[in-house]
Amino acid sequence: MPRDNKTPLIQKIAKQAHITFKGWKPSASGDNKLFAEQQGELVSLVTAVRAADLKIAPRKSNSSTGAAELQSPPVTYMHICETEVFSMGVFLLRSGASIPLHDHPGMNGMLKVLYGKVSVRCFDKLENNLSVGSAPPQLEPPLALYQTSSLRRSVLRSVVELSETSGPCLLTPLRDNLHQIDTVEGPAAFLDILAPPYNPDDGRDCHYYKVLQTVSQGVPEGKSNEEQQGEEKEKEEETWLLEIPQPDDFWCGGEPYPGPAVSF
Repeated sequence: MPRDNKTPLIQKIAKQAHITFKGWKPSASGDNKLFAEQQGELVSLVTAVRAADLKIAPRKSNSSTGAAELQSPPVTYMHICETEVFSMGVFLLRSGASIPLHDHPGMNGMLKVLYGKVSVRCFDKLENNLSVGSAPPQLEPPLALYQTSSLRRSVLRSVVELSETSGPCLLTPLRDNLHQIDTVEGPAAFLDILAPPYNPDDGRDCHYYKVLQTVSQGVPEGKSNEEQQGEEKEKEEETWLLEIPQPDDFWCGGEPYPGPAVSF
């Protein structure tokens, strides 16, 4: 079969994303094999995409300082397309910028760096949150009583650095669903696919979180440091998160997408 070299890569990605996520349901189990195959096709296409395919030129480190830099958004977004099945766009982060820890309720996601380098910290929420009447964890600094209802038990799954030569970072409704994205050594950009898109009316609103520090309890009597470290490793760095409003120092601007148009 002859290769399709005329269709832009981003159009192929959009078509495959639609095929992959159309009809996807979190509770579906019988279609897991088919979904895995379709997702594998999508990962292969996304792995190949580069900034040049989207006519995006890598940005240089910020030259502006002072008031001009403070007024410009740390992150901008190029909208490519959005349907009921998925959304796709490009996030551009200036040097030193960070997208705070946030979630993707009931959503799948895919992040592919186009230029620069980013550090991604991924967390999962755990089911056993603080129950009514139970003692809150010892935190430093301590929380106000009204804040305990916003506590979320979680586990740190991974911390990775990604560049344009890396494959995409994946998230699912249950795995690596919360993440924080920080630039490393200069500006960066990444292609972002979410399925289904954010939609507050359907319960898919974005929430922000702060990682809390627990009070150190020391090594229990009768246990060696090695034993204690082994137990901590087994817990996969279990921690507590506090749901917070969108941080004041983070906001996202918009700019036109210069690449090939996507159609269905």
